[in-house]
Amino acid sequence: MSPAFHDGLSQIVTMTTLLYILLGVCVGILFGASPGLTTSMGMAFMLPITFFLPSTTAIALLIGLYIGGASGGLITAMLINIPGTPACVATCFDGYPMAQKGEPGKALGLGIVSSFIGGMVSLVPLIFLSPMLAKVALHFGPTEYFAVSLFSLTLIAGLSGDSLLRGIASGMIGLMLATIGSSPLDATSRFTMGFSELDAGIEFLCVLVGVYTVTELLKYAEFGDDIDNAKLGNYKIRGMGVTWKDYEGQWWNVARSALIGIGIGILPGIGGGTSNIVAYTVAKNQSRHPERFGQGELAGVVAPESSNNAGIGGAMIPLLTLGIPGDTTTAMLLGGLMIHGITPGPLIFETHGSLIYAIFVLLALSSLTMLIAEFFGLKLFIKVLKVPKYYLLPIIVVLCAVGAFGLNSRVFDVGSVLFFGLIGYMLSKCGYPLPPMILGFILGPILELNLRRGLTSSQGNFLDFFTRPIAGSIIVLTLLFIVYSVYKVLRIRPPDGRKQ
Repeated sequence: MSPAFHDGLSQIVTMTTLLYILLGVCVGILFGASPGLTTSMGMAFMLPITFFLPSTTAIALLIGLYIGGASGGLITAMLINIPGTPACVATCFDGYPMAQKGEPGKALGLGIVSSFIGGMVSLVPLIFLSPMLAKVALHFGPTEYFAVSLFSLTLIAGLSGDSLLRGIASGMIGLMLATIGSSPLDATSRFTMGFSELDAGIEFLCVLVGVYTVTELLKYAEFGDDIDNAKLGNYKIRGMGVTWKDYEGQWWNVARSALIGIGIGILPGIGGGTSNIVAYTVAKNQSRHPERFGQGELAGVVAPESSNNAGIGGAMIPLLTLGIPGDTTTAMLLGGLMIHGITPGPLIFETHGSLIYAIFVLLALSSLTMLIAEFFGLKLFIKVLKVPKYYLLPIIVVLCAVGAFGLNSRVFDVGSVLFFGLIGYMLSKCGYPLPPMILGFILGPILELNLRRGLTSSQGNFLDFFTRPIAGSIIVLTLLFIVYSVYKVLRIRPPDGRKQ
């Protein structure tokens, strides 16, 4: 072991640092599990506290919060079908049905263990391959980002349920909503309908919270709930809720999903909101029993949770080696580092070698602390199911309204949550799946920005997207995937178009 590693380890192994890790993880879980509150808000809340702390202790607090927030969203996603964070959208698809089938402890246990494994797997490339992977990411220009976003968008086919056309229509709605606001290159105002509040575009939190939280409230108001929540709340957890047998046959799924999370995490601007849906869709497409997905399938819980926490290690690679934050949360973390005189970049391994090793150890300790804290909280989490939904959902909607208002201190954002809740409710009533709309909204700005940048750099020559090796390969793969998806749809339908 190098002297820098021993120096970094000596800075970490103190009772004070371990307590701050625990504090950060618990605060992160709280913010991650609260719809309407985000990990970024938690970071903003705790950042002023770090001004008065030693650098190692401050970083321990922020990293603990980062990891706790990334995993905390699975709690509400599985128990009440409302993702606490964008990175837990796909967790709802099978986590909630598993919980409603009478296995909430198993669903939570699978999610927690998968999050832990994904986070630990992501440390391997972070520790051993950071400089090399960062250089690869630097070769990604607008054309490569466009190609990756386009390929991710084709995964709508795997999220469309019974109707590919309805899934595509839902995705197009998301893309259209993403065009509202200022144009990404020339700042021209578009489709704002005279509302100055829309000049900067629609806040993603408003769309996510409205589509899932308000829609869930309206569904409950219409149909009630035929699930005995009191019985689920009395569910007896055995051990950690999940057994070794449950993981049989899931190891390749875990490894593949973690690699997806790492790969997408390395690319700034795409993030966990995409990686968890990509990992879920790949797991479904590769499964021998894709028809089981959406009904409480083990692989459908393991894939998104392995992916979203693996994205943390991926996002740390460009942050530490290049000083490039991938999203708002890592931007907050970058700010915390710079406050304490630590400037990430290519020379950080030489200038702050011991601190880098300390960060690696902090990530591992925070993941372990998250695992322990969430397993100790399992029984408490499941008690949430005992609270009748006519009490629980209105409280959650109020919290969401507070979170939406806290984004920009505008009542307009609260109204946006209600508006998108109505849109989500009407779409679900008409049989249109909601995940494609969310995916379209996430990818829309990335797709448009990089398409226009690519066309600008190539002077309008779209063939340049194909002549660049990485971008061209991904676009060809995208076209093949589209052909395969259409073939699958046609194969399961008779010539007259009716379902078999």
